[in-house]
Amino acid sequence: MGREPTKRKRGRKPKNPSAETLDIPSSTATTSTAALDDVFSVGNVELIDSPNATTSVDDYRPRGRPKKRLNPDKPQPLQRRAPPRLFENGGDFVDVVVGEGDGLGARVVPAMDAVVKVFCVHTEPNFSLPWQRKRQYSSSSSGFIISGRRILTNAHSVEHFTQVKLKKRGSDTKFLATVLAIGTECDIAMLTVDDDDFWEGVSPVEFGDLPALQDAVTVVGYPIGGDTISVTSGVVSRIEILSYVHGSTELLGLQIDAAINSGNSGGPAFNDKGNCVGIAFQSLKHEDVENIGYVIPTPVIKHFIQDYEKNGGYTGFPILGVEWQKMENPDLRMSMGMKPDQKGVRIRRIDPTAPESNVLQPSDIILSFDGIDIANDGTVPFRHGERIGFSYLVTQKYTGDNAAIKVLRNSEILNFDIDLATHKRLIPAHNKGRPPSYYIIGGFVFTTVSVPYLRSEYGKEYEFEAPVKLLDKLLHSMPQSPDEQLVVVSQVLVADINIGYEEIVNTQVLAFNGKPVKNLKSLATMVESCEDEFLKFDLDYQQIVVLRTKTAKEATLDILATHCIPSAMSDDLKS
Repeated sequence: MGREPTKRKRGRKPKNPSAETLDIPSSTATTSTAALDDVFSVGNVELIDSPNATTSVDDYRPRGRPKKRLNPDKPQPLQRRAPPRLFENGGDFVDVVVGEGDGLGARVVPAMDAVVKVFCVHTEPNFSLPWQRKRQYSSSSSGFIISGRRILTNAHSVEHFTQVKLKKRGSDTKFLATVLAIGTECDIAMLTVDDDDFWEGVSPVEFGDLPALQDAVTVVGYPIGGDTISVTSGVVSRIEILSYVHGSTELLGLQIDAAINSGNSGGPAFNDKGNCVGIAFQSLKHEDVENIGYVIPTPVIKHFIQDYEKNGGYTGFPILGVEWQKMENPDLRMSMGMKPDQKGVRIRRIDPTAPESNVLQPSDIILSFDGIDIANDGTVPFRHGERIGFSYLVTQKYTGDNAAIKVLRNSEILNFDIDLATHKRLIPAHNKGRPPSYYIIGGFVFTTVSVPYLRSEYGKEYEFEAPVKLLDKLLHSMPQSPDEQLVVVSQVLVADINIGYEEIVNTQVLAFNGKPVKNLKSLATMVESCEDEFLKFDLDYQQIVVLRTKTAKEATLDILATHCIPSAMSDDLKS
């Protein structure tokens, strides 16, 4: 008789090296819960439902071998398990704990609750038809609460605002906000809310120090792709003087590798201690780069806040009104009379409207600013192993402050104490919320040139599409007086009186009846008070426009009625 087959017992299968097993290293017959937690990490498991108060932690074990059941009659000690790996980078925001009979719970640090969603209705000016505005549109961005019942967000988030509303995290109510200040250069805006209910249960964000390279940062906000709060993390990859796109200025900035998308603007960037170290405001979009975002650091934020508190409004960041040249060439330094131990930069041009134009001269060598020596490449020591452009020292000052400058002139060292101010450009980067100025006579629409005007006329690529002469003045021209403006013929509203002039567009006006045109107000004043028989305008490219005075003023009334234009000039020119 043959042997009776052995019956396999139910339960655990015997060990078999060739059998397929879970990739769990174990030397014992029982599997530890720590090993299971390593394999079935939170990142690999999709949570379907949230545990409730009556659900045991043991019921949320991953599939696999059954866990050894505990004796329910024997009391078990309470245990606290470390947070899952998912929350390591944001441990200051969410801390998952195990409580007695409460299952899984979440403790949220108040810094997250201070992040709000900003809803803004914009009504932009119409530069093509400056007597009216464009169709309104809405946008959403982020912001956060700081001390003093104030909220910070980006300036471009509330630019040309008609109405601003705020919504707190987890709330279904939108509160009307008041705009206190808009800093165009630093791209920061300050808001407040009058309703006391908005401030209940919210703690303001605390600011931290300027982070170092490789420090972890977490950007919090309300980007596109959802309605709830979003958290992205990364590290600080660069600290230097950055170009602020909205402000057309250069200020200190942080480069991070965390994702910053549309809607993140104005949201805070936290360090690993939960303190705010910056405000997300722009990102680099290019086919050759990935995940490059930029953050406004705390020195710039505090400068904006202290400027508002000191002056009752935003006055701006002062600049040194000079253009300078590097002195890295040894022959150049020798020809300028510099000694081997002297370093600095050479002044090329000075803004005639700047206070320093009274003391500084072209070809002066700036050796130091406020006692800090400037290198031949224009940098100064910043932190250990780091250097930064010396314009950083200037932007640390406030409008009206004094600064000590040491220069080398004709091999002689001179010391000056100058006043710092914000300087007006010939073609301003912003209209600062004001509608464009215009003046109409005989169908000719005269206005002033600004960067928003060029962007409206020629699109985002205006630096390549605009007329060369306008671009040359944008990049290189300096105003000769504080009230100088670049006046152009924007367009010609066709009428019988202006036959033959229809194709004139965006051409600078140089003179009227032989007198130079200083600004738009002076042009309007000269035309309105003109008693000569003809109105003669000298334009760029050697063009001239001649209109009979009486006929032009009579035709203007008909042209205004035809195009439904309320007035021949903007309100700012009437005063």
